[in-house]
Amino acid sequence: MNAIILAAGLGTRLRPLTDNTPKALVEVGGKTMLEHQILNLKKAGVSNIVINIHYFGEQIIEFLKANNNFGLSIKISDERDLLLDTGGGIAKAGSLFETDTPILVHNVDIFTNVDLKKIYSESDKYDVMLVTERPRSNRVLYFTNNQLCGWRNKSTNETILTDEEYIPNASDERAFMGIHVLNAKTISLMREYKEAFPLIPFYLNASKSRKLNIGEMFCNDNIVRVDAGKPEVLTECKEIIDKFYL
Repeated sequence: MNAIILAAGLGTRLRPLTDNTPKALVEVGGKTMLEHQILNLKKAGVSNIVINIHYFGEQIIEFLKANNNFGLSIKISDERDLLLDTGGGIAKAGSLFETDTPILVHNVDIFTNVDLKKIYSESDKYDVMLVTERPRSNRVLYFTNNQLCGWRNKSTNETILTDEEYIPNASDERAFMGIHVLNAKTISLMREYKEAFPLIPFYLNASKSRKLNIGEMFCNDNIVRVDAGKPEVLTECKEIIDKFYL
């Protein structure tokens, strides 16, 4: 199994913890976020990982070297000269794999009990599989019949539909969890775009033009997920780690 860990973010919400260290190396429960994610991916069967870096990226390189890459094949996608946003970062990182097998993409600051192996095994049905949950914010995705059909910022009413005949329905609302699986076709299409570009608009445009088949794995109420983006939620992340991680 192949995986990308997105670790290039500036970690501004975690300041002052990230004043002199990258978000990926902030510790939760005695280990860095990055180590937790690497070991969890390894447990799921991942053997090849690409990690993108930007902010204090040299610290991540030294951390991996000091830990012998945790016994895995790990490559670095270096964005220290130019931060590529999520879409551009995935496109560059995805090009570093030597095979065309699906790639699981995981944000470094997402802690969850989602079954990563199951997600990966289901990914052959779609060009992209987004792992979604019940919405918690004003920005929502819409799925019907397991297909991406729109996005809306409910606070501004800005709406993008991939199917012009679709009428947004509250029962179709989803929130993107920061975990997805994509195939070589998706990476190839991403590389046609400019270097830096955001992810969700890319998925919406690709779905609307029928260039990609984008489905979802909808998580039920038993799924736990925390975004470790703020210092005050790190304790909650530790609870997930203690219960579900190695």
